[in-house]
Amino acid sequence: MAVQGNFRYVALADEIQENILNGQYRPGDKLPSLRQLHNRLGLSVSTIHQAYIELEKRGRIEAKEKSGFYVRALLKNPLPTPRKDSGTARPSRVKINALAETILSDLLADNMLQLGAAVASRELMPIKQLSRIMKSISSKELAQSIATYDPCIGNTELRAALAKQMLGYACPVLPDDIVTTNGCLEAVSLSLRAVAEPGDTILVESPVFHCFLQLIEDLNMYVLELPGCPDSGMDPDAFTAIVSANNIKACLLNTNFQNPLGSVMSRENKEKVLRTASAAGIPIIEDDIYGDIYFGSTRPSTFKAMDTDGNVLYCASFSKTLAPGLRTGWTVPGRFRDKVVRLKLNTQLSCPGINHRVTARFLETGAYARHIRRLRNQVKTQASAMAMAVADHFPKDTCLTFPRGGMMLWLELNPAVDTMEIFHRARARNVSILPGRLCSSSDRYSHCLRLNCGLQWRPAVEKGVALLGRIVREIYKEKGLQIS
Repeated sequence: MAVQGNFRYVALADEIQENILNGQYRPGDKLPSLRQLHNRLGLSVSTIHQAYIELEKRGRIEAKEKSGFYVRALLKNPLPTPRKDSGTARPSRVKINALAETILSDLLADNMLQLGAAVASRELMPIKQLSRIMKSISSKELAQSIATYDPCIGNTELRAALAKQMLGYACPVLPDDIVTTNGCLEAVSLSLRAVAEPGDTILVESPVFHCFLQLIEDLNMYVLELPGCPDSGMDPDAFTAIVSANNIKACLLNTNFQNPLGSVMSRENKEKVLRTASAAGIPIIEDDIYGDIYFGSTRPSTFKAMDTDGNVLYCASFSKTLAPGLRTGWTVPGRFRDKVVRLKLNTQLSCPGINHRVTARFLETGAYARHIRRLRNQVKTQASAMAMAVADHFPKDTCLTFPRGGMMLWLELNPAVDTMEIFHRARARNVSILPGRLCSSSDRYSHCLRLNCGLQWRPAVEKGVALLGRIVREIYKEKGLQIS
């Protein structure tokens, strides 16, 4: 009886696997068809097909219906993971808006390769389906939408669709529990204003999404940054200690694929944090904007799913997953609902009815479930390709997060490097990044940066990463740092 290792298909599988491991084939690349390899190698189609099946079993490739075989996303991080920051957490004033205005105006400029902004490529959005829905809206419905105000709480059709959409990953939600917003950031802003006042201290996980810091600064509040782990997020024991030692008014947390670390707090740790916060009477504002972009088999849990006393103000939107221009966000503010509605009423009497009707009908058709499956697979592949490119082009002492979802990678360079210098040099060559300095009220992440994995992987993106790698190497040489 022949030994499996002597089979020709195993030898071919080994050869292709080696090409994948050495970077000849990247995550997301399409492998040659059975017919192409048959003509090139002279092997039977059956042998080649067996080799591909063997690679599927090894987790190296995957078959896509009516499309062929593709290299799967990476199974492990090609670089070391960044170290958890061990800095002391103290309340402080925030002063980042002046710097943020300069940087953020570049992140979304049309002439920039947007490696800093957390946005998905237009090609990944279901533009055709949304356009068809828009065209299907009758003249009568259109006239009703533009000639009248929708309720301040939000479009009725959309809130009903959202209540169904949230089934399974939040506590039972009724349409009247939901307040629609102009994106997720407005939901967070309304929630923050509903639970805290100027001079109050807000706890966040550090490094933190820069817009959270900008909000806290504009509302004249203090921030307390609790360092998080790149893998597991915030430590519940450290959270308990900080709560007991400080007068914290509210927590603003992004626990599923945290921006910018990409970490996910386990359900057990979320339960511990929620118990501590509830016992201390501290509301939790939960930003779950990336929750649908998970790379594994199941969606991560939410604080809201465990909320029994209305202490969690859940916030989300479709800006990252469907279409940012629709400005469809929402909050489920629990016991703070009336305050949130009143605050919204004071700034906008209504909501964009047409946009929200289109979103509702897209959800009602079941198209979102199909679209988000494709988007998850695409972003996972892009994240893997980005990680491989960073490993290829950046100095070997670079540390990198390898998230299980979301849309970004967090890089840690030699502490002697200031990523603001990388930002300026890359900006001059029409490539944007997000310097780590924006992700804290201190300078503790000045040697870090965030990269966007939402862009469809193509030669221009890989060239952009290679350019960043060259810039970093230039700075290393100027500072006399070891590159290899």
